Amino acid sequence: MPPGGGGPMTDCEYSQISTHSSSPMESPHKKRKIAARRKWEVFPGRNKFFCNGRIMMARQTGVFYLTLVLILVTSGLFFAFDCPYLAVKITPAIPVVGGILFFFVMGTLLRTSFSDPGVLPRATPDEAADLERQIDIANGTSSGGYRPPPRTKEVIINGQTVKLKYCFTCKIFRPPRASHCSLCDNCVERFDHHCPWVGNCVGKRNYRFFYMFILSLSFLTVFIFAFVITHVILRSQQTGFLNALKDSPASVLEAVVCFFSVWSIVGLSGFHTYLISSNQTTNEDIKGSWSNKRGKENYNPYSYGNIFTNCCAALCGPISPSLIDRRGYIQPDTPQPAAPSNGITMYGATQSQTNMCDQDQCIQSTKFVLQAAATPLLQSEPSLTSDELHLPGKASLGTPCTSLTLGQPTPPSSMPNLSSEAALTDVLPLKEEHVGHQFLTPEEAPSPPQMLAAGSPLAHSRTMHTLGLASQDSLHEDSVRGLVKLSSV
Repeated sequence: MPPGGGGPMTDCEYSQISTHSSSPMESPHKKRKIAARRKWEVFPGRNKFFCNGRIMMARQTGVFYLTLVLILVTSGLFFAFDCPYLAVKITPAIPVVGGILFFFVMGTLLRTSFSDPGVLPRATPDEAADLERQIDIANGTSSGGYRPPPRTKEVIINGQTVKLKYCFTCKIFRPPRASHCSLCDNCVERFDHHCPWVGNCVGKRNYRFFYMFILSLSFLTVFIFAFVITHVILRSQQTGFLNALKDSPASVLEAVVCFFSVWSIVGLSGFHTYLISSNQTTNEDIKGSWSNKRGKENYNPYSYGNIFTNCCAALCGPISPSLIDRRGYIQPDTPQPAAPSNGITMYGATQSQTNMCDQDQCIQSTKFVLQAAATPLLQSEPSLTSDELHLPGKASLGTPCTSLTLGQPTPPSSMPNLSSEAALTDVLPLKEEHVGHQFLTPEEAPSPPQMLAAGSPLAHSRTMHTLGLASQDSLHEDSVRGLVKLSSV
């Protein structure tokens, strides 16, 4: 190490701080790929994602594609075969109104199918463990492995007691009006139902678009069915009923599809209009959770008591943000600091770090850190280096000292002449290995020149200290080895 001691010390500290928990064989491209993963790629529910997580749907999407085909085929046939005749015979506003209804239906359908219905995030392992401890404390510990009955909490909402059920899949207490969908395997906030026709759950975040979809689809179905019948009647007045059916076979197909679907669509729209006016969900209505009459015991605590207010709350209120952050990036695990050892904090003490640093390098790094920690404590104490030690007969080692600085001990006159190569070999390795570690007691502290007589006891102690340097360095080396072993443990 050079006299400044900065070069090797800096390199060793840098290599120690920059040690990571990743494997040295891992390529930088793979690191970037892992760091760029998004949350939808590891989403625990049974959902499908498209367009880098922007589109979220259930896995069972076959009925959804059937809905798309029925709407597109029926509307396409109507615009291709019926609208040209009706625009000439009645009014050109018919295809315009039909087009507006069609685009509104498709927009609300896709918005309902492709959006997050209000999925609640699952508890992390730490949160689940903490919740389990809280439940065990609340229910008391049992000796025979007995599990308490289903866990519930009770809250008061507008004077009505509402039970919050514990979800064993998501490891959370579900909020009021939330339920777990068995098809999507998610807890959904303000869960209404799972609709296979739209390929998604219907909940808090997409219920208004679902209602507008079925309502506009009802108008579109009635609109197409009415003008298809009008088209057939106008043609039958000119050429007869059978000839009219032969001239426009597409109108027959449209009429059949609309006739069998209009009843269910219109009935579903009426049912959800009733639910919105009373501020209920399909799940609550099927279970009979609440009564519409305010005076009864199980009155609906979520109703505002006014039909107009309930409709505004369901259709015009703000849309809550998604809670799952499906397009967010997965944060890499940061190494946790271990317990400090000898005032030095070791981060990320993992097996991969041990593989990256062999035993000799770790021991050498710890020696440098221990030397740096001990240097401020010994600034007031003098030390002898190979450059400061005057060796007669060996001028090639460096320029001999012409004068001694204040506080440095004067080499004794009784010191033997180190002219032989063997004597020099015995001294130099000892000095290079233990530079700057001569510990002096207060009695042995040097004094300025000419302050003490040559034969005084203190001068004699300084001489004995210089001669006994090898024994002190050997003791110091044993101390350093012990500290290195403690640090490695």
